[in-house]
Amino acid sequence: MSQTDGKAADKSPIECDVLVAGAGSAGLSAAHAFAAQGRKVVVVGKIETNLAGRTVALFEGSLRFYRALGLWEACSAHAAPMEGIRMIDDTGSIFPTTPKEFRSREIDLDAFGENIENNALVAELAEAAKKNPAITLIEDLVDTFELNFSVARARLASDGWINAKFIVAGEGRNSQARQIAGITVKTWSYPQIALTVLLAHEKPHHNISTEFHKRSGPFTFVPLRGRDGAPHRSSLVWLVTPREALRLQALSPEMLAAEIEDESHGILGAVTIDGPLGAFPMGGLKTSRVTGLRMALIGESAHLFPPIGAQGLNLSLRDIANLVDCLEGVALDEPDKISRALETYERQRALDIGFRINGVDVLNRSLLVHALPVDFARAFALNFFSAIGPLRRALMREGVTPHGPTPKLMRARPPVSRRPAAGKV
Repeated sequence: MSQTDGKAADKSPIECDVLVAGAGSAGLSAAHAFAAQGRKVVVVGKIETNLAGRTVALFEGSLRFYRALGLWEACSAHAAPMEGIRMIDDTGSIFPTTPKEFRSREIDLDAFGENIENNALVAELAEAAKKNPAITLIEDLVDTFELNFSVARARLASDGWINAKFIVAGEGRNSQARQIAGITVKTWSYPQIALTVLLAHEKPHHNISTEFHKRSGPFTFVPLRGRDGAPHRSSLVWLVTPREALRLQALSPEMLAAEIEDESHGILGAVTIDGPLGAFPMGGLKTSRVTGLRMALIGESAHLFPPIGAQGLNLSLRDIANLVDCLEGVALDEPDKISRALETYERQRALDIGFRINGVDVLNRSLLVHALPVDFARAFALNFFSAIGPLRRALMREGVTPHGPTPKLMRARPPVSRRPAAGKV
């Protein structure tokens, strides 16, 4: 593997099989997946390991993905298991529901998944990429793309070209590759800001994620691994109005901790702020398609929705695993075969992406709409699915390992290509 800042004296184009645009968790994960398939990969993007308070809850299928690629052992040192999910109605509705708790053992799993700090996950994926001889990591930005039937090219911001046979666009919601490919998007916003912060607390979380449903949106504690001096830790995602977000951001750490204790009814005891407070506006994004000429979208380049139900990166990893399957055995210098593979990817991703976006949208809006029929419908649905055993277990399985064909990298014993890795760029 070679690493460059794009300012080397030799300006001859870099050649690769797959160019991954974006070096966040999705982009780096895609780079590892295609390298394991025997492709020569270049990944371009800035490594960001300073996102305040952000964590990633990885469900069983995603853990299989990382284990299959030999990446989870290093990451697991930063993660905490999620053995249960508790939902508490805190809306003040006249149709309240009793707290509902779902346990992983009900579907024969030790845990639904594991929660890890986003910064730690990205750092481990980047470090593994630097050690992988099939991956070249370029910490730079792409200035522009050129896409046609014969080749895909990208020009670096620092001046230099990359010639690729295929592009994976994972740069996020403002994806330049998506714009150049002419893929249209539908976007919308919610009257919410998500506050994220890491916490230390007095009482143990018992590996249970607790989600309070409030009128401004979910208020969710997710277990984190303890550390010296702070054996009990959790991450918090708190959806509030923009005005409330400004008020909370202006508080001292001690005052913010007191507010969190009040909002959680002291369920975790005394709380201490364990890192900086992050904030980002809530919105949604869905693309008209997820493919272009010699290109496919993954992650937030293709879909975006509020952090409810921990679906974000899990959906992105399914994008990647599905794309890898579609391109298995496809020679990337044969446009017709690439086109057929992308038709399959387009078709297979449509249902999964649409179901997640619509499901999260309905749940989020049901909390924001103060109407008795909506409150009744939400309470009825939660009680109905929780009370009927087969439906309850089906709902849990759908969240952890969605129905439909399971990509190879997410199967219980996924086959991984053992072909010799391509040489260094």
